[in-house]
Amino acid sequence: MACACTARKRRYNLRMVEHSDLRSASRNGLIILLLLYALARVLQIFPTQIPALLIVILHVLPPAVFAFIHGRRVYGTRGIVVFMVLCLAIGSALESLSLRTGFPFGHYYFTGVMGPKLFQLPILLSLAYVGVGYLAWVVASSIVGAPQNSRAAVFVVPCVAAAVMCSWDLAMDPVWANIDRAWVWLDGGGYFGVPFSNFFGWLLTTWIFYQAFALWLRHQPLAPSDSAWSRLAVLMYGIVALGNLLVAVPSAQPPHSPKTIIDAGGHHWATSDIVAASFLISVFIMAPFALIGWVRARSSLSEFRARQPRSLRSSDRVRVE
Repeated sequence: MACACTARKRRYNLRMVEHSDLRSASRNGLIILLLLYALARVLQIFPTQIPALLIVILHVLPPAVFAFIHGRRVYGTRGIVVFMVLCLAIGSALESLSLRTGFPFGHYYFTGVMGPKLFQLPILLSLAYVGVGYLAWVVASSIVGAPQNSRAAVFVVPCVAAAVMCSWDLAMDPVWANIDRAWVWLDGGGYFGVPFSNFFGWLLTTWIFYQAFALWLRHQPLAPSDSAWSRLAVLMYGIVALGNLLVAVPSAQPPHSPKTIIDAGGHHWATSDIVAASFLISVFIMAPFALIGWVRARSSLSEFRARQPRSLRSSDRVRVE
């Protein structure tokens, strides 16, 4: 009997060591991806020395890989795969629909800046939905701080996440469209040449896949809650916001970039105003989202544990489905 108990304890301790090693390796991987993404944002101030496609790849792939590693621990392999499939499928479907009909984003087309396309849609753009989309989800979940199966988690978090995600596009769409020329709006628009329908499209698209994921998640086992782990994703979103500030560095703009840009509707927009708008939105909208998410991550953990039965409070278990 004593031998059996000893063997069970030994197996349990071995599993705990394996989980700890896996957690440390995952954490180190996330930190490397975070630093790699930060480096990529710095590289954007050297557009003449670094190929544009390489900069785009480094902007998109590290957050996407970050999302998979981070989400696998929180939601399990199946959970993060469900999230990624929803982002890719719904995001790509509505982007493709808009390219052909103008709904929901507006009429536009992509240039070759973002690399290879599939049915007129850059592959890297679809992956951007996954990376930043997941970061926005974690920020929103931290801000709301509701239990996974509560009404707030199912219906409020998706709305907040859509707003967090849309603020990123609000900051960067005029820059990528008018200065970097990654895509072209065929009819111009009232927001530095970007139509207001674009932001309606972003809110709608992101809300749909967030809402779908929240409804799926409602019927899954509770995800382990860890403030330090959540804060890694919140920090990554904060770096996304801070990286936008580098657009204001003069060398970040392409050579011979015009001081005034004329959109397809004939409206004139000062390049300096486009950069200033991106700067202000990143500082006063995106950064506060990250800051609130950072602070709320800790209090949300305390509230989560307070609602758990005492038998489950001793530790959070790692998901390795």
